[in-house]
Amino acid sequence: MYKQAQKGFTLIELMIVIAIIGILAAVAVPQYQSYTKRAKFSEVVLATTEFKTPAEIAVQTGAAATVDDLDSGTLGIPPAVNASNPAVGQHVASVNMTDGVITATGNATTVDGAIYIINATLTNGGIKWAMDLDQTKSTCLAAGYCSPQK
Repeated sequence: MYKQAQKGFTLIELMIVIAIIGILAAVAVPQYQSYTKRAKFSEVVLATTEFKTPAEIAVQTGAAATVDDLDSGTLGIPPAVNASNPAVGQHVASVNMTDGVITATGNATTVDGAIYIINATLTNGGIKWAMDLDQTKSTCLAAGYCSPQK
């Protein structure tokens, strides 16, 4: 008697493949969403540059004697960015500088309103910037959207 060769896959083999794909998708989708939010949050971090550069110039030229002199809207530092004065990207809700502390807040819908805070310290006629590591203030740390600067 002639035996016919098996063609195709059995139902159990197909179900195993579908289960494996489902497990991989369940892991990959949340990781991808987290990755895209971190990428979007980089726009919030970059928005602080608009305030850092003029502050550094103010210190180097002697216009600012202490960090308390470094405020939004003074010494060439731009006014605060917010809903009434939008000047940066779609993922940035606000950026403000007060007494040498820059606070940048992300958009609530795209990056969960995470906050990035950096502090200025005057050193040798310049400024050293350091991230505020208090996770209750810099909420981007707990969310995983930013990392402490080394």
